[in-house]
Amino acid sequence: MRVLLTGFEPFGGQSLNPSWEVARALHGQAIAGAQVSAVQLPCVFAKALPALQQALAQHRPDMVLALGQAEGRSDLSLERVAINLMDARIPDNAGEQPIDVPVVAGGPAAYFSTLPIKAMVAGLRQAGFPASVSATAGTFVCNQVFYGLQHLLAGQDVRSGFMHLPLLPEQAALWPGPTLPSWPVQQQVAGVQQALALLVAHRQSGQGDWAISGGTLH
Repeated sequence: MRVLLTGFEPFGGQSLNPSWEVARALHGQAIAGAQVSAVQLPCVFAKALPALQQALAQHRPDMVLALGQAEGRSDLSLERVAINLMDARIPDNAGEQPIDVPVVAGGPAAYFSTLPIKAMVAGLRQAGFPASVSATAGTFVCNQVFYGLQHLLAGQDVRSGFMHLPLLPEQAALWPGPTLPSWPVQQQVAGVQQALALLVAHRQSGQGDWAISGGTLH
């Protein structure tokens, strides 16, 4: 079985992004018998989905977990739903800032994750990792990639979804304003490794999904 793990390049003037630090640390590993391949996506609205589509074509995964950074969050947040909206609070790395623009013109209003998100959260908590189901992936490039991922894989037998990660301590130390939660990279790598092991085991077991499999909102 093949797992595709994606992370983003740094953005917003930062030099690190936990999603890519974690993804590249797990690249090439075999987790619960599945081979993991990691791909970095640009934090650029115009380039992120073409890069994702190329990665899907190249690796032909059975499962996809896209990772992103979420400052202010203190746990591993498995996203439930992606919405068909780009509404950037800051410019992307190319200086573009779309406002009230659909990810896919004429596409469904939203897509649900096809990962067993509640089972994964329960398993992560049991293993000692703070985790939760999140109802919003925002409206920046993370949500765009999550929506685009579900759109590209709609109707296929590939389980896919998105997880947000906390900041790294090095980032939190430089963040303006109140101190934000952070996890060391080793802890984040171990948490995502556990999430992938849970995902693979669930897929291999043939259990029903706890998420709404393939669901869309119109």
